[in-house]
Amino acid sequence: MHEDLARAQMSARLGEAQQLRRGRQQAAARRLSRKAEQAARQARLALARAN
Repeated sequence: MHEDLARAQMSARLGEAQQLRRGRQQAAARRLSRKAEQAARQARLALARAN
């Protein structure tokens, strides 16, 4: 009985940790893509000005 409870808690905590990590990775990916979009926009502007 006690072992089952401990195992259930451990797997629940593991699931929470994985969800947290996934959320953080998605947030980081969004930030990176936003930065990449800005860089591309600035590069296009610079090219337009140079021509």
